[in-house]
Amino acid sequence: MLETLRDKRMMFVGDSLNRGQFTSMVCLLHSAIPSPEARSFHMSPDQQHTVFAARDYNATVEFYWAPFLLQSNADDAVLHKISDRTVRNGSIAHHGRHWEGVDVIVFNTYLWWCSGLRFRIMNGPIEEAKKNETVWVSTEEAYSMAFRDLLQWVRDNMDYNSTRVFFTSMSPTHSKSQDWGDAPGGNCYNETAMIDDAEYWGTDSRRSVMRVITEILDGDGADVPLTFLNITQLSMYRKDAHTSIYKKQWNPLTPEQIADPRTYADCVHWCLPGLQDTWNELLYTKLFYP
Repeated sequence: MLETLRDKRMMFVGDSLNRGQFTSMVCLLHSAIPSPEARSFHMSPDQQHTVFAARDYNATVEFYWAPFLLQSNADDAVLHKISDRTVRNGSIAHHGRHWEGVDVIVFNTYLWWCSGLRFRIMNGPIEEAKKNETVWVSTEEAYSMAFRDLLQWVRDNMDYNSTRVFFTSMSPTHSKSQDWGDAPGGNCYNETAMIDDAEYWGTDSRRSVMRVITEILDGDGADVPLTFLNITQLSMYRKDAHTSIYKKQWNPLTPEQIADPRTYADCVHWCLPGLQDTWNELLYTKLFYP
């Protein structure tokens, strides 16, 4: 993998789930670079952009925080717990200027869109929210708008002959124990076995949003050579693989929160080592055998 990335930049762009996949990739590559002098890790002061460098290969693996890909009121990589989420229409260049020159790029965006059945779109700068007109559209329409903007950015900025573009499908959550046949009120906490029903699909995962991607890639987006990394179904079985009450990133849980796993268990993010290493093995395979 490092040899493939020699003299290249690889960037993961998206939300905290893509940051998890980035972290997995860095850990997998880190073991092949034993000398501390041969590697470095840098995070920008605002924590939006993180860069792991393999110096002997002149290669970087990077992460850029943009949970909607478009400009939004949740673009602060640290303080982004916003209840009234809003994205700016046609604003892909706001973040896209930081992705230019990348050789391999891996996008994701899903969970942040699913705060309800409708989503608020702004037709002007986010900084002037009080002045600008906003419209409410269905979540699927808003997601379609963002995905089409992303494809246009790829058309305008990526050389199809020398670069690769990936899009990781939605990552499932496991917050409702009744979904897999247990008593209501539980979640991923204390789960130690996979779901063995091959047809299992959790109620938190919206097929209608995934369908948007399929329809666009089969329609007016078919000209863009985007590799779709479908991790959804294989991850759907892994109710046992979440960080639960054991998460270490940002603020670990307090003893009081640990004692209340029904409320505070994290059934969104994944343990490392773990499932996201499998995602990266799939990415690795798609990179070599498109």
